Amino acid sequence: MWAVGTVTEVMSETPTARRIVLDVPGWPGNDAGSHLDIRLTAPDGYQASRSYSIASYGSSQRLVLAVDDIPTGEVSPFLTHELRVGDQLEVHGPLGAYFVWRPAGFGSTTGPVQLVGGGSGIVPLYAIARAAADAGRMGDFRLLSSVRSPGDQFFATELDDLAASGLRIDRVYTRVAPAEWPLPPARLTRETLALAIPDAASLERSYVCGPTPFVEAVAGWLIDLGHSPGTIRTERFGGA
Repeated sequence: MWAVGTVTEVMSETPTARRIVLDVPGWPGNDAGSHLDIRLTAPDGYQASRSYSIASYGSSQRLVLAVDDIPTGEVSPFLTHELRVGDQLEVHGPLGAYFVWRPAGFGSTTGPVQLVGGGSGIVPLYAIARAAADAGRMGDFRLLSSVRSPGDQFFATELDDLAASGLRIDRVYTRVAPAEWPLPPARLTRETLALAIPDAASLERSYVCGPTPFVEAVAGWLIDLGHSPGTIRTERFGGA
């Protein structure tokens, strides 16, 4: 069923992305890693819906999203340029039980977990990392973020806080690296992935999220490196 959420806060996340906070009465809560659908309806009745990862988790009816602008898209340009506090959005969810992480029960882990995000694919992984920290399990988690530049990092301040609290974060900058960075900007490769993550025998599960080509490449490299397909959870971006 579709529910109606009210926008309570909007802010710039990166030069091309916006953080959106929604209040959705009756929201049943969601696990870390879940996503939802947003539906827009034009004055002539035309409807377009797209899926977006949820950056928050738990029982609250307050939801946090972070949406990157895709200029050719049907939904993201409205969310990143036109949406205002007080506006209402139709939402459907939570969705995506396969990609979630829970501290106990179905979807939980007891051993090390690797998170790999490309661009805005960091959004559900940030939620998982926060859930792991709140559950006292952050020592089992590592995050690899592939991002164009430091300014394009979603949840940069929050990730710095998690890193200061013990989360291992590795970054690959594909276009612009910080002045003190030891490596020149370059895309993530099988070799750099292998250097940044534990060997297959040391990991219980991997979560990979980002654009479809990124996810397919990383999942393939993980299998090449000896990781069992059953331990790899993937989430791919669709339309915008």
